[in-house]
Amino acid sequence: MQQKREEKLAAQFRGNNLFEDVANEFVVKREEEGLASSTIKKSRWFLALLSGTIGNRPIDEISSLEFLAALKKIEKRGHRETAKKTRSFASRVFQYAVITGRCSADPAHPLRGALVAPVTRQYAAITNPVDLGKLLRAIDEFDGFPSSRYALRILPHVFVRPGELRLDEWQELDLAKAEWLIPAGRMKARKAHRVPLSSQVCEMFNELAAIHGNSNLVFPSLHARGRPISENTVNQALRWLGYQGTEMTGHGFRSTASTLLNESGKWSADAVERALAHKDTNVVRGIYHRGEHWDERVKMAQ
Repeated sequence: MQQKREEKLAAQFRGNNLFEDVANEFVVKREEEGLASSTIKKSRWFLALLSGTIGNRPIDEISSLEFLAALKKIEKRGHRETAKKTRSFASRVFQYAVITGRCSADPAHPLRGALVAPVTRQYAAITNPVDLGKLLRAIDEFDGFPSSRYALRILPHVFVRPGELRLDEWQELDLAKAEWLIPAGRMKARKAHRVPLSSQVCEMFNELAAIHGNSNLVFPSLHARGRPISENTVNQALRWLGYQGTEMTGHGFRSTASTLLNESGKWSADAVERALAHKDTNVVRGIYHRGEHWDERVKMAQ
């Protein structure tokens, strides 16, 4: 009787057993679970990369060797990091297929060490205080479109990733309390992040509200109506100021903050890490150490 019940349940899923079918179903499931739109977009991109190789293959017939050949095609184009992440995505799809009775094992699992390791990417950042002063003065003189100008001015003060800043909405800001609450779906660690705002940053947000207050987006695009500024807006503004990609990047402001705040000796390492929304590298400690170090971070931001 138990075997019949399991066969009946498995039969409900076997109708669509191609890798592409199962992957699409898995992505829709994750979308319904509330994952960030950027994560869903990346998942569909990984699926598109595999559609020409294993997309139309029955998922229970795909071997580790066949899947490795598909990944090697991506890797040979020089996209090592993409190949690695595509393997991870496919592995989650295969695991979902195992759970829903459409294949017996995950052929992607044994391939974790089969690909060439990607070169670690480091974002260019200015960490010399004198050079940083020159950059901040240049930013003050920047006279671009308001969204670009204020994004570039605010980013060095809040230590967030450019993608977290550009998607900011007015409802996330409480300027009376000088706080910004970034929702979990937009954070890399999938955990809401509270950011203290200095009086200068609050003033900048108020100035921007006078310009774009009728939009739900804090940094609306000049060209695409209803859309935020692009992912590369801050980097383009830095290039306009004369800073090349090997000198400074939007993401590099986080490295700048981490380096200079830690080297100052004024702030605890834990407060700096919380300001950057980093996970505790010690797993056990991370479970118990959940403090925000809020009061210290407020002073640090100011």
